[in-house]
Amino acid sequence: MAQVPQTFFDAPAVRTWCGLALEALGRSREEIDAINVYPVADGDTGTNLFLTVESAAAAVEAVFAGHEAGVGAGTGTESGTGPTLADTVRAMAHGALIGARGNSGTILAQLLRGMAQVLAADETPGASADGPQLRLALRQAADAAREAVAHPVEGTVLTVAAAAADAAGDAEGDCGAVARAAYEGARAALDQTPDQLAVLRRAGVVDAGGRGLLAVLAALLGAFTGELPKDALGGAHTRLGPAGSQGAGETAPTAGEPQQPRGEDGAPAPVGPAFEVIYLLEAEDEAVERLRTRLDSLGDSLVVVGGDGLWNVHVHVDDAGAAVEAGVEAGRPYRIRITHFADGDVHTTHAERPLRERAQRAVVAVVPGEGLAGLYTEAGATTVLARPGEPPASGELVEAVRRAHAREVVLLPNDEELRHTAAAAAEQARAEGIRVALIPTRSAVQGIAALAVHEPERRFDEDVVSMTSAAGATRYGEVTVAERESWTTAGICQAGDVLGLVDGDVAVIGDDVRAIAADVLDRMLAAGGEMVTLVLGDDAPENVADHLEARVRERYLAVDTVVYHGGRQGALLLIGVE
Repeated sequence: MAQVPQTFFDAPAVRTWCGLALEALGRSREEIDAINVYPVADGDTGTNLFLTVESAAAAVEAVFAGHEAGVGAGTGTESGTGPTLADTVRAMAHGALIGARGNSGTILAQLLRGMAQVLAADETPGASADGPQLRLALRQAADAAREAVAHPVEGTVLTVAAAAADAAGDAEGDCGAVARAAYEGARAALDQTPDQLAVLRRAGVVDAGGRGLLAVLAALLGAFTGELPKDALGGAHTRLGPAGSQGAGETAPTAGEPQQPRGEDGAPAPVGPAFEVIYLLEAEDEAVERLRTRLDSLGDSLVVVGGDGLWNVHVHVDDAGAAVEAGVEAGRPYRIRITHFADGDVHTTHAERPLRERAQRAVVAVVPGEGLAGLYTEAGATTVLARPGEPPASGELVEAVRRAHAREVVLLPNDEELRHTAAAAAEQARAEGIRVALIPTRSAVQGIAALAVHEPERRFDEDVVSMTSAAGATRYGEVTVAERESWTTAGICQAGDVLGLVDGDVAVIGDDVRAIAADVLDRMLAAGGEMVTLVLGDDAPENVADHLEARVRERYLAVDTVVYHGGRQGALLLIGVE
């Protein structure tokens, strides 16, 4: 939290804002979930907003960590001077985009992207934004979010965002004054949302997405003043009183508004399409415009946000397959998430949540490519896809543990860099009553070995010990391409060099993928082995697997080889030797 008030918006202020927003949403998440009745009463708006901001905050922290480690050169700043405002707001917007969850999270991602379009205009080291620039950023955010929604509805987060921008536009002074005006404008607009949306009035609540945005704006104010508004973290602006001008749960709907069916408990019953479909999409602008039209004809709650070739698509449909196929026609969809509103995978109200038997044990694994995700899923694991440069946040791992719906969970991070994130996720899941064992796998090939000996019928401790032993007995290697000049344990590499890694350390540098892969394999088999696992990335040469299989047959007797296709996994080749 900021120790003293500041009047301008710079990179550290962005970092502080993200941290405070995560804190505010963490405290109010359950309250926001509880009042979530629109557009679907699935009780997850607070959780989705938290996960979206967690991804944004992680991206900002990664920018600061890179500069603190001396990686500033080449990004427009000198090493050690810290990132620019442009660096951080772009990272924040990108992190929110790739981590956006649900209708509310997707809209929040577009709000942050709209702000970044204004605040990132000056890339000068040490640049900062003043009050007038923050006013413009808030207006751009509100306008961009409204444009991203196919059919905007008043009384939602869009209304609250517009009111915040309007109030900020009338404010005079520094960033603190503008942020305070935006917060107060949003606060007043949130109180009026039940007058604008009948489903809110009937349920006796304000809009959940707008309530979440209020927490984010409170954090923005806190980044400048040093403290959050007292009513920002809980209790206020969540549920209306039994009487008053805003109405109680039994207030009649306004003439002309459709009445929503109600369940036995009097709460709004779920209506509309059966599935929520979300995916990231790599596509050109023209293709996305066609996609919007196609998806709009398939369902509702359509929100498409992003730009510069990367988009986050959210829609509610009855035909989930058609929604995904539309994405395939437009470009390359990935991180596809399909949720049936009647499944236990979504957080629903108690009256709507079906009883589903909890499994005794499950495995949750982080995997680097779609091909391995399919392999792990076939073996019974719940997977979290980690795209190159886009590691999952702890909240995403916790959500996967919940989705596994088991009393006991074995967690496989499959990446050395994810050990702390996985540990935090495991701790949170344990606090929810789930027994979680974290096996510190450092590569997906170690995870494959662990999964191969997994036996749910065994005692939990015995199963964990067996899986841990199998992972520990598997050496792992990797063939990849250097992105920049850097020092390694094998010497200096240049951008474009082929690197061969053994157990996480660079062992050899060269320019021929087949030669480097063979060298790495020989080094790994020098100490013996019984099984070689090869996982090919999309960019690996076509004949590299055949070459390595032939090499194993000719040089290493009684050693078997198995080949998998990992998809876009970052590395050209992953190698495991058991």
